[in-house]
Amino acid sequence: MEEIRNLILAVEPGQLTAAGAWKLPIAHLAYRMGDGPHLFRANTPITPTGGWMVVDDTRFSQGDGAEGFCNEVLRECAARKFTGVVCLFRGRESAVLADAAGRLSEACKGREIDCYVTEAYGLSAPAAKVILPTAISGGSLQVRLEEAAARFGKRLALWVERVAEDFLLPSPSGAGAPLTAEELHRRRAERGGAVFFSPELCAHYFTYMAGDKGHFVLFDDAGSIRKKLRMAAGLGVDTAFLPYDSTADVLGELVGK
Repeated sequence: MEEIRNLILAVEPGQLTAAGAWKLPIAHLAYRMGDGPHLFRANTPITPTGGWMVVDDTRFSQGDGAEGFCNEVLRECAARKFTGVVCLFRGRESAVLADAAGRLSEACKGREIDCYVTEAYGLSAPAAKVILPTAISGGSLQVRLEEAAARFGKRLALWVERVAEDFLLPSPSGAGAPLTAEELHRRRAERGGAVFFSPELCAHYFTYMAGDKGHFVLFDDAGSIRKKLRMAAGLGVDTAFLPYDSTADVLGELVGK
C-alpha cells in the first residue's frame, strides 16, 4: 500500500510547543494578507522559524497590485528561514489574489522555495504545487482526486480537512452544521445506532431522527483519514498538510508513533 511521504503539520502559533514533539515539518498558520495588499504576522511569544509560512486571505477585501505584498513575503522567508510558502486563499476569487499567487510561485521557484496555492489559483501559478482539500459532502473523493490529478499532475498536494458535520435531511445546499469533537461524541452517545463507512465520501456516517426531522452525521477518524492519504498516494500525491488543531488526537495512528 502506497503512503504519502511528506506529512506536514499546519500549526497555530499557540500550538508550536506541543506540535513540535511530533518531529514533523511545521507549516506556520501565523500570516495573513490584509488590504493593500500587505503581509501581517500574528503576535506571538514564539517567532516562527524554519518550515513553511501559511498566508490566508480571510481579512483581504481590497487592493491594487500584488508586487509589494510578494516582496514582503520573500523578505519574511529570508528572515525566518522558511523553505516554503502556502497561499491558502479560500475567499472570493480576485485578480489581485491570482496576481499574488502567480508572482510568488515564480519568485519562489527562482529562490528554490516551495510554493503551494489553492486549486482556484492553480492555473494562475503554474510554477506552484496545488492544494486540494479532502472534505466533500457529495460525489466521490476518488473521482475528485483523479480529476485534479489529471489537471495538475505531479503538482497536486493534499490539505486534510477533518469532517464532523450534521446534515438536516434533505440538504439541498449540501452544507451541514459543524460539530466539535465533544458534540460529535455526545451525539453518537445519545443517538446510538450503527456507524457506517461511505467509500464514495471516504468518511464514516450515522443517521438519527430528531422529532420528525432526519439527520445525517458525517465524520472522520484516524482510519478514514488514513484511507484518504493512501487514496491520494495511489495517484502520485507525495505531500499532505495535517492541521494540528483537528488531528492532534489521531496523529499517533497516522504517523505510526
